[in-house]
Amino acid sequence: MDKKTVIKIKGLKKQYGSKPALNGVNLEVFKGELFAYLGPNGAGKSTTIRILTGLTKKTAGDVWLDGYHIETHPKQAKSQFGLVPQSINLDMELSVRENLDIHGRLYGLGSKHRKMRIEQVLRYVDMEEEINTLVKRLSGGMKRRIMIARALIHSPSILFLDEPTVGLDAKIRRRLWALIKKIQEQGTTIFLTTHYIEEAEFLAHRVAFLDKGSIITIDSPENLIQGVGNWALDFLEDGTLKTIYFEKRKQAKEYILTHTGSFSLRRVNLEDAFLRLTGKKMQ
Repeated sequence: MDKKTVIKIKGLKKQYGSKPALNGVNLEVFKGELFAYLGPNGAGKSTTIRILTGLTKKTAGDVWLDGYHIETHPKQAKSQFGLVPQSINLDMELSVRENLDIHGRLYGLGSKHRKMRIEQVLRYVDMEEEINTLVKRLSGGMKRRIMIARALIHSPSILFLDEPTVGLDAKIRRRLWALIKKIQEQGTTIFLTTHYIEEAEFLAHRVAFLDKGSIITIDSPENLIQGVGNWALDFLEDGTLKTIYFEKRKQAKEYILTHTGSFSLRRVNLEDAFLRLTGKKMQ
């Protein structure tokens, strides 16, 4: 992975009336990196993406996308990224081809180039056979793949994915994971928000934990998990679910043998790290 910075955020703040949504976020994301931006509802994840993609005005701070400041060079900055929003915003009454063609026109692609890119991105997401299908006839997973294809049509260096697999079943989510990983491995920088903790754990090089508009920590999933322990023991105490962490499975087993109650032993995951740092669960 290249250490060239393609997303740079400095002192980013957003205020809605008297309520702060972002409290001076500082962040750098590198070329070819798959970066996960995690936090509970209301933490500021979608606000950050909306500012980075020009959909919401910041209150203070600076943002550069592949070297272009989003305010002083907005046109150049916008050309650097593709966006896959949380909500499906395709035109349901148009075909797959027509949806992609409109997007290509918005980015100034000529007719010949547009036709070539539509064929390329549909082949890339394994949807070329649906090119003339009306979007309303596609499944949820297919619509998500078309949204990814649409975001890639102008060959951006950055791809923003805001909850890209929300509402999909586990099998379809994993198919999209493979597609997202393929996009990243071919050099695109991916900035991902997700509620599915296992998604970030599987996909991301680095993770930022966001809580109440502030970044709590940034590290690799492996390092964050190792900072908690290897084994987690869940149990009920006075009607409350509690968890104890252990380095070794043997230690957890010994604890079970010397205590009464019902215990569930499992591997530590990324959500345990978030809980340890913030005192709250992701959702």
